[in-house]
Amino acid sequence: MSAGWKTATVGESIVPVSVAGKSKIQTKDYKHEGAYPIVDQGQTPIAGWTDSLDAVIDAPLPLIVFGDHSRTFKHLDRPFARGADGTQLLRPVDEIDPLFFFYACRAIDLPSRGYNRHFTLLKEKTFSYPGDGAVQRSIAALLSRVERALLIQDELVALLKQAKAAAMRQLFSRGLRGEAQKETEIGPIPEGWELATIDKHFSVASGGTPSRSTPSYWVSGTIPWVKTTEVNYAVITETEEHITQAGLDGSAAKMLRPGTLLMAMYGQGVTRGKVGILGIEAACNQACAAMTPVDDGVLPSYLYHHLTSQYEAIRSLAHGGQQQNLNLDIVRKIGVPVPPTIDEQQEIVDLLDALDRKIDLRRRKREVLDQLFKSLLNKLMNGEVSVEHLDLSALRTTEGSAA
Repeated sequence: MSAGWKTATVGESIVPVSVAGKSKIQTKDYKHEGAYPIVDQGQTPIAGWTDSLDAVIDAPLPLIVFGDHSRTFKHLDRPFARGADGTQLLRPVDEIDPLFFFYACRAIDLPSRGYNRHFTLLKEKTFSYPGDGAVQRSIAALLSRVERALLIQDELVALLKQAKAAAMRQLFSRGLRGEAQKETEIGPIPEGWELATIDKHFSVASGGTPSRSTPSYWVSGTIPWVKTTEVNYAVITETEEHITQAGLDGSAAKMLRPGTLLMAMYGQGVTRGKVGILGIEAACNQACAAMTPVDDGVLPSYLYHHLTSQYEAIRSLAHGGQQQNLNLDIVRKIGVPVPPTIDEQQEIVDLLDALDRKIDLRRRKREVLDQLFKSLLNKLMNGEVSVEHLDLSALRTTEGSAA
């Protein structure tokens, strides 16, 4: 650690924050809009909004909100209201810059106690800080800069997803040239297109799950086996760490060739209805519908993009009791608007693939920034490196606007 640094516990580094007379907002009273943000112990920066002046904390600012159950930290430099449960307000002594203290707290290893409270444990933890306030502020400013760059990447990904959704709505209803439309059971499609079901151009079958009585299946297999949770709007490759290596021989596995589309038929949450394209030869479980082309009428990549555009509509086709699922018959009869030529299908695929590449680029840049932030948080808070000695070229290349 560099000279001039001090060490203290969190408890001895904070001063009391008076919130006498300030009410807390019950979850049922959160609004979608309002004059003041509501901050609680959840993961999102802002949980809701309120107009209640009785709940607003406007001094002293800035403050750090600590989630007593969730172990989250949030830096607040504008008036806000608190959610009803599990928040602690932290303000450091004058010797410590509040933003630096915010990042110092986040660098602390605070083990989870489940849903028990953590504030008592936090107060016992030690951290280090430079005695020079200017050095504290420079460290905090750099970490804040990286987090702003992370936020920019998140916003760009969201904008690109919106652009892709708008493009898919236009392409699958108007085509490439803004054609006149005709009404169909799946909505308007270009007048010159055909509405076909998946089973007209693809065979649709499910995979299987071998018996757990075969130990090698779960331990030392060699054949990739895809589960529904691994089907997620992407090309599925053997480099994916989450793909199970199933211990099957070739005769036991229902092998699927590269280019096969997989759809998750079962699954809680958002899994059901998602699709992916196999980039490798693999097997899948019985909860996946595997779609293999039987002719040259529809490109698998075209079908992939259309199915991604119909995610919510496909999910609504599920039926059953407590657990709503799709089945092979439902998947086979999903309607697909088919352009009259393969060339037009390919043009649509190329446009949507280009948007996917932009989204993927932004995601990869975000991953670089996330790794950079974690590394800087650790090294700067330990005094291992100083701001003036850092090479920030990686940060500068990821701070720009969308390419």
